[in-house]
Amino acid sequence: MSTMSRIIGLRGYFFLFLLMMGLLVPLIISTPGYSNGDSTPSRAPDAVVTLTDMLTFDPYDVVIRAGQTVEWKNGSVLVHTVTADPGLAANKKDIALPEGAKPFNSGNMEPGGVFSHKFTVPGTYKYFCIPHEGASMVGVVTVKPAAHR
Repeated sequence: MSTMSRIIGLRGYFFLFLLMMGLLVPLIISTPGYSNGDSTPSRAPDAVVTLTDMLTFDPYDVVIRAGQTVEWKNGSVLVHTVTADPGLAANKKDIALPEGAKPFNSGNMEPGGVFSHKFTVPGTYKYFCIPHEGASMVGVVTVKPAAHR
């Protein structure tokens, strides 16, 4: 085997390794990222959801009160999103927003990435991961009215 074919072979294996590790996914999948300005909480989150290698949100369903914050952590080697935007859903059954709630989208979350959202409108929010929506990677946040003091 010549030196040139060894180099090409090594580059090919390196490319496949990077692809398998999810390091090239952001170059292949382009998701517009935006937030509603509430994506950085000033205190600890009220609920934490982990995005997994098994293409799930864990836990699937969280319950909080209006004014509280949910934090999503990408515990996977894959790029994920946390998306509640009807305009970005391939299947309308994967998205639900209460009346008056604004859509949100984390954009691409690299492995280890974190996204937070403060929920102000009570109701049921159904959200999904753009690259894995076809694999039914969806989750639910139920927001109850704020507690009276």
